[in-house]
Amino acid sequence: MEASAQQPAPPPGPDAHREPRARRAGSDRRELYRNRLIESRLTPNAISLTGFTLNVLAAILIWQTEFFWGGVAFIVGSVMDTLDGAYSRMSDKGTAFGAFLDSTLDRIEEGIVLTAVAVYFASQNNEAAVAAVVVAVFASLVVSYTRARAEALGVECKVGLATRAIRVVILSAGLVFAALGALEPAVYLLAALSAFTVLQRILHVRRQLTRPDSVV
Repeated sequence: MEASAQQPAPPPGPDAHREPRARRAGSDRRELYRNRLIESRLTPNAISLTGFTLNVLAAILIWQTEFFWGGVAFIVGSVMDTLDGAYSRMSDKGTAFGAFLDSTLDRIEEGIVLTAVAVYFASQNNEAAVAAVVVAVFASLVVSYTRARAEALGVECKVGLATRAIRVVILSAGLVFAALGALEPAVYLLAALSAFTVLQRILHVRRQLTRPDSVV
């Protein structure tokens, strides 16, 4: 059988190098913006305090029953709480005190917003919802405490359903869709999942510390 002649590859068209160049240009622009941001006076602590201010604003709006706008402020403030850590790592401007301040403000912010929710339910004489908010606040604090205490013992403890990100999503959805009656179910769900997460973390740490090869 006669071998077929191999056809030469067609020459590259005019758009062959356009996409890599576009990617390089986009990467260069991002690097330029990143360097300008790092060289600015912006600090991770400033981002943390901005997030705290927005969460205080959210609590005030919730107290005034402006649930939608309170939810928006809570979402933006929570995003700022995420950005401060990322910016700290990216800019190398982070400090030990900054990490402490960030964690402390996170707990305060969650408590302030949930307290405003509890005040609203109390004004409606909804004792069950108020109790659920109290459980949610208490459990969320213990969720954070269990991780910190476990890590002090050398055990990584990020397990559980109701991490901070999930708690933010649940409460945000309840606030934004409060006009549709979503706030009360969100509070019950938040309390249940937070309490369950405490149990998950306790059992996880117990398993890790009772392993035959564990050393504390």
